[in-house]
Amino acid sequence: MNVRRVIAGASALLFMALACFASQEASRAGTAGNPTITFRKVFKSSYPEFVEVKVTESGTGTFDIRQLDESPNPQPLTLSHQLAQRIFQLAATLHDFQGVELEAHRRIANLGQKTFRYDNGGETHEATFNYTLNDSANQLLDIFEGISREEGDISDLRRTMHYDRLGVNDVLLQVQNDYNQKLLPEPEQLLSTLDAIANDDQIINIARDRARKLAGHIRLAR
Repeated sequence: MNVRRVIAGASALLFMALACFASQEASRAGTAGNPTITFRKVFKSSYPEFVEVKVTESGTGTFDIRQLDESPNPQPLTLSHQLAQRIFQLAATLHDFQGVELEAHRRIANLGQKTFRYDNGGETHEATFNYTLNDSANQLLDIFEGISREEGDISDLRRTMHYDRLGVNDVLLQVQNDYNQKLLPEPEQLLSTLDAIANDDQIINIARDRARKLAGHIRLAR
């Protein structure tokens, strides 16, 4: 009888252990399979001093562009499927930043501390550098720098539309320059804001005309 109780008790403990293990595995499976790539740049005494862009494989994410003494304020981000896939393809060529040395180790001026980070469930890898010669890393850096520039341009346009209508044209000049230099990875993201400026009769005509022409160029190039 005592032996049976011991066996029954051992079986119960084994069952509980297996149930706990299964629960943990289910939890891991629930968080895995939705990888995120994060780009962070910290460059004191510059503007902006802090940039962070997070992207999932579906193209959703957040961006946070600010000075270091400002509170975190991540905003929603949506990228095209093609651009999101390009980001993850480049990360894959860099082994998702696992054990990858990107720093060139040359006597280069401070260009800001850049970090690429990969998260997928409990799996995390990152690589930090000031300057790199790695071609894939530089392509990825150009994309993220372009995203932050693009979101910054959109934010500046919306801010001046609401609080400084006379300043809209100056911001448009900068946006136009960024577009002409092909620094914006998805300029079509600007279209709704440009259209709003073009149709706002409280904004000076030169700015409305500039917004209308830039929107036309972007649509023709799509």
